[in-house]
Amino acid sequence: MESIAYLEYRFISKKGEGTFSDVIKAQNTLTGKFVAIKCMKNKFESIKQVNNLPEILALRRLSPHPHIVRLLEIIFDESRGFLGLVFELMDMNMYEYIKDRKQYLPEIKIKHYMYQMFVAIEHMHRNNIFHRDIKPENVLVAGEVAKLADLGSCKSMTSQMPCTEYISTRWYRSPECLMTDGYYDFKMDVWGAGCVFFEVLALYPLFQGTNELDQVKKIHDILGTPDEQVLKDFEAKATHMKFDFPRQKGTGIDVLIPHVSILCRDLINKMLTYKTSERLTMAEVLKHSYFKSYFENPQTLVVDYTLSSSSYIEKSSNILPPIKNSFPKKKDKIKAENSNKTLGFLENSPYSVKKSILELRKAYAPTNNKFYKSSY
Repeated sequence: MESIAYLEYRFISKKGEGTFSDVIKAQNTLTGKFVAIKCMKNKFESIKQVNNLPEILALRRLSPHPHIVRLLEIIFDESRGFLGLVFELMDMNMYEYIKDRKQYLPEIKIKHYMYQMFVAIEHMHRNNIFHRDIKPENVLVAGEVAKLADLGSCKSMTSQMPCTEYISTRWYRSPECLMTDGYYDFKMDVWGAGCVFFEVLALYPLFQGTNELDQVKKIHDILGTPDEQVLKDFEAKATHMKFDFPRQKGTGIDVLIPHVSILCRDLINKMLTYKTSERLTMAEVLKHSYFKSYFENPQTLVVDYTLSSSSYIEKSSNILPPIKNSFPKKKDKIKAENSNKTLGFLENSPYSVKKSILELRKAYAPTNNKFYKSSY
């Protein structure tokens, strides 16, 4: 039996639940540091399988970055197939931040958060990865800092289409994702980001469809029916939907957020176009006049956004160290029990644990609870 140990954590509460994982707030009992542990629901058979997980591969390529949530450690219990990802803990997600607010947030504050989110997405796209699940729950905030989270659905931009059809959360799903059989690309992230931008400004989601067809209708109600050529392009790549939409003129986005600046509305409109060729890239979003003060005066920002430069990216590939099959031995800290393995941990302190994460998962297992929203 190998001498392996978990890090020692005190488990505090359940932060959220998603389709593929539960998120637990925990505290390292030796350092006092609070973390978020993403407990995967699927079982994994080997270190190789874990290491090939899209989220792990993406973080190897993208980290470190000031606006992508930081992975601290990966814990793998090979005997049980359990995988836990230990992330830095943020205060809340953007959904929680705006929920139940009765008054609009100052636009300058929203602008600050959105710019940081856009920087993170642009960094992903520059590295040939797109997120595929941009939504308020996946934008985390702590103080004045915003970070993008949950890269579990990300995909290489060089992947061949068609892609998985039912990806992204419905309200933030782009028209090409909704109306074709998986013929979409990285521009879907720009659409999702535009929807998040609107929601934080308006304090309600822009397109609240109850199903796929109703989602398309909700988009048409606001943007109008796409022109004939766009519909033909979509129909040529679709088998699951009838394209007999009634012609209509939408209300437009501007009338829904009259309280925000003209430049802000202009940017959102350019992020939410039917034609992907006309939809801005994230690099173009960052260069839009709305953010002129940011790229002309970097001191406006709380961090140095030049960190997304190529010189910074070159350092990212080695941010997650090689897999380690066990902790280094340390007196009174190693327990010779279970067959646990730890991969890629960034804090080189070998600690023991009093309660396994698997037991934690059982303790916090949901009982038909539909109201948790995953933040990681």
